[in-house]
Order: sequence, then C-alpha cells, then structure tokens
Amino acid sequence: MGLCRVVSGDMEKLNQLFTAFDRRLISFMGRIGEPFLRLAIGIIFMWFGALKTIGELSPAYDLVAATVYWLTPEIIVPLLGLWEVAIGICFLFSPLTRVAIFLLALQMPGTFLPLVLLPEVCFSVFPFGLTLEGQYIVKNLVIIGSAIVIGSNLTARNSTTAPSG
Repeated sequence: MGLCRVVSGDMEKLNQLFTAFDRRLISFMGRIGEPFLRLAIGIIFMWFGALKTIGELSPAYDLVAATVYWLTPEIIVPLLGLWEVAIGICFLFSPLTRVAIFLLALQMPGTFLPLVLLPEVCFSVFPFGLTLEGQYIVKNLVIIGSAIVIGSNLTARNSTTAPSG
C-alpha cells in the first residue's frame, strides 16, 4: 500500500508539471502564432514571386506558362510574380492585411487551374497520386488556412457609427 501511495503522489506531481508546461507552451504559441504565420506567408510569397519576376529561374515558370497558355509567358509570369510580392509585403504589415487577403483571394483560384487544365502534369495516378507539381499546388490549402487564421484575428470595422458634428 505504501508503494502505491508514493507512485500515485509522484504521478500527480508529474501531471502537475506537465499541465504547467502545457499551459506555458500553449500561451507561447498563442503569442507567436499569428506573427509567425504573417512572416512565413510573407516570405513565401515574396520569394516565390521574386523568382517569377526573374523569369525561368522559377520552378513554376513552365507550369504557369502552360496553364495560362493564351497569354505571353514573358509578360504574365513576371506580372504574377509582382502580384505575389505584393501579397507577401501586405501580409508583413498588419494595416494591409485586408489588402493581402483580397489579393490572395483573387490569386488562389488560378493556382488550382493546373489540376483541371493539366491533370497529366499534376497527377501520376488520378485523383490521389500527386506529382511534385501537384503537391506544389495542393499545398496552397495551407496558405489559404493561414490567411483564414490571420483574417480571423482582424477586428470588424464599425461603419454604423455616424460622424459627430
């Protein structure tokens, strides 16, 4: 009986330590989560966008050119790159978050076009066997989720109050 009480007491102390650590970790993640998401999404968009402005240095150049085949790749790919750089910059500055999400919402449907227009490039075995290009596209779901989390922390604008005077 004595051994059981000792083990039970040790387990309770261990549980309390774990609970305290868990609370601190959750609090820490709550403080850094959104700023980290902003930084990560900003870097990704600026980096990938900058590569598109340089030209064929972007691994997505051929995919974009083949997807938007009705436009000149030498023009559309760099323009898309500038658009992505703008999204990235806007995510880095809190006052521009709504602009970032708006630009992202306009851009994201186009990123999924290759899944429909170029399935032979995106799938090794349809519909689950993704190629590297297909994985590159599907990972945009994480970007959309990140933007939703960032947007969920915005405060609603109060447009119902009339100006005084």
